[in-house]
Amino acid sequence: MAQLAGKKWVDGLKPGLRVVVSAGASGIGRAISDMLIQHGARLHICDVADNFLADFKQAHAGHGVTKCDVSKEAEVARFFAEAKASLGGIDALINNAGIAGPTGGIDEISVEDWKRCIDIDLTGQFLCARLAVPEIKAAGGGAIVNMSSAAGKHGYAFRTPYAAAKFGVVGFTQSLAKELGPSNIRVNAILPGIVEGPRIEGVIKARAEQLGISYAAMEKEYLSKVSLRRMVSPHDVAAMVLFLLSPMGENISGQSLSVDGNVETL
Repeated sequence: MAQLAGKKWVDGLKPGLRVVVSAGASGIGRAISDMLIQHGARLHICDVADNFLADFKQAHAGHGVTKCDVSKEAEVARFFAEAKASLGGIDALINNAGIAGPTGGIDEISVEDWKRCIDIDLTGQFLCARLAVPEIKAAGGGAIVNMSSAAGKHGYAFRTPYAAAKFGVVGFTQSLAKELGPSNIRVNAILPGIVEGPRIEGVIKARAEQLGISYAAMEKEYLSKVSLRRMVSPHDVAAMVLFLLSPMGENISGQSLSVDGNVETL
């Protein structure tokens, strides 16, 4: 443990930190959940897929799970009631749930697909935060980490619902940081770039089909816009969450932190 200016710095979490993670059983959310549990946190997570929830429960007995679509107010209310019951309170919220949304020109995207993307990627974060904040205040403070995207910084042609939602997350984050700072609650956004896994594979496939080119050519085009010329992993994003929840992140708030290999444009 190093010491700087009379202050002790530790690289782990507060023992038994009580964390709620939306969409915590798969993808980036599962990587976050696994890492936080590994570092001693107590979790209650939600997800929409029974198979992912079952796998999580098998791997992490003793941590709570709820099946929940974060766009539905009643389901979010049940999620937080169960989280409070299982954890006894909440110290941190990871607003991770999201979908890729439709790929297409603005005149091709249906109103229903637009609404669905905004409802999950943006309104879902509001629904979770409004229930988490009173609990975090009661705990004496804590942290909220909202998942945005490189699309929330650069914009994203043919992915307008997703980009609009992720820009919204940045504004939501900065506003909450100002609102909740006096209550000792830190609020930050993480902006992943091209994250390896099934979601980006689906996005690249859809865009390749739209342009009439091969998947390999489309993937190369995506990576040509990343300075490091590679995708990031869910583990990279989870490591940033761990940092923000640890004492090392105790004075970081209101920030939009890119984990993307330096995406130059989208």
